Amino acid sequence: MGLLGLDTTSTFIALGAAMLLVLAAATAPQLLIYLLPPMALAGGLALIRVGGVPFGRIVLARCRWQWGVLRGHTRYRAGVVVDHPRAFQLPGVLAPLTLLSAEDGYGGRYGIVWDRRTGLLTATLRLVPTSTWLADRSDADNWVAAWGGWLATLGHTPAVRWVSVTVETAPEPGSTLADAVDRAVVATAPAPARAIMSELVRSAPAAAADVDTRVSITFDPKASSARPKDLLEAVAELGRTLDGLASRLGGCGVSVLGRATAAEIAGTVRTAFDPHVRGEVNRLLARPGSQEILGWGDAGPVTATEHTGHYEHDGGVSVSWAWHEPPRQNVRSDVLARLVAPGPFPKRVTLQYRALPAAAASRVLQQEVNAAAFRAQFRRRTGRDETARDSWDSARARQAASEEAMGAGVCLVSMYATVTVTDPAELRRAVAQVESSADSAKIRLRRLWGGQAAGFATTLPCGICPSEVSRRLIH
Repeated sequence: MGLLGLDTTSTFIALGAAMLLVLAAATAPQLLIYLLPPMALAGGLALIRVGGVPFGRIVLARCRWQWGVLRGHTRYRAGVVVDHPRAFQLPGVLAPLTLLSAEDGYGGRYGIVWDRRTGLLTATLRLVPTSTWLADRSDADNWVAAWGGWLATLGHTPAVRWVSVTVETAPEPGSTLADAVDRAVVATAPAPARAIMSELVRSAPAAAADVDTRVSITFDPKASSARPKDLLEAVAELGRTLDGLASRLGGCGVSVLGRATAAEIAGTVRTAFDPHVRGEVNRLLARPGSQEILGWGDAGPVTATEHTGHYEHDGGVSVSWAWHEPPRQNVRSDVLARLVAPGPFPKRVTLQYRALPAAAASRVLQQEVNAAAFRAQFRRRTGRDETARDSWDSARARQAASEEAMGAGVCLVSMYATVTVTDPAELRRAVAQVESSADSAKIRLRRLWGGQAAGFATTLPCGICPSEVSRRLIH
């Protein structure tokens, strides 16, 4: 951060504008009549903040939103039977994606989401985490240290663009229990026994939750040292990279179940758009030959409409948030426990890590240290007292630089959360539940006003990164 809450680039622009005004006042004072109004307007748009966001950025986002509404970019309608090559593509930022199925080298197959626009490939690992509540503190510390080491290795793997860790929770639909009971109960069983089992099937889902933990790894073939020539070689290189990353995840307090199949990825996307079909999708995935039953054409919605504050889609209404500010104190391994814990509504929480190359990490952290020193010098020159927050930021910058020198990696971390309700009347309750859970962890979430569809897509195993999407879009 620079002066007055500006970033480094904005700080230098502001200083350059101030020097321009000083030179104009010294050489040609009459030019101030033309320079002062636009600079005052630009300064007001940059310095005035609403909810921590510059007012100018809010105005720009609002204009872009209105332009998208006028052009119909916020509405999606798909036909049930349509003869068109793009009839069943997904809406919004998911449109360029398609689903591939590849051999894993061990006799099985796994799904890969291929971005046809950028060439990025995303594969997903299915995990079962170990609860820290039942583990010793030393074991939990070792898992956290191993996870930090795993992230540090990403800085030496330039082909891995980012990694998304998602915890998805939802009320148990009861289909698994109902199918198991139906297979176990025989027609000759006593009537009281059948009544007890029927009551168990009816009441048990209300006290159970469906929890799914996954790690989605986005791979850029263009950045790979192997330089794959075509898609087939890129998929093979991705498979080799996944083997190495999955083997090192075992020491991070998780059990790797394997790579998600194409049907499982399609089923995850389908249940996100239509929560009512979760039970039926679980039944289909449990059957042999599910690869032929669930495909990418079945994953998308029939209709979807993006509003400024929520996202309407098949069978549900969703609200998405982004990480506005992380906790400003030392965090423990269970800091996100309440946020990712199962609740009465389907919810997905995604942490996205973009590792900086090892060669650039030290340079970035040294710039942070220099920026902290510059702010301290500026305060002394202007006679301002150092606040507790300034002292904390300076100490954290020095600590990060010291840890990087000892081998730690540097990642850009962002977090996204999405909650879905099937009854629009429950939306306020679901929003309050997620925001109160985030407040308990001292995490500031910002509702993605005008970006609900992108936030919704980010929490899916499709390799969407909002910062990268916004960078390549042409407005």
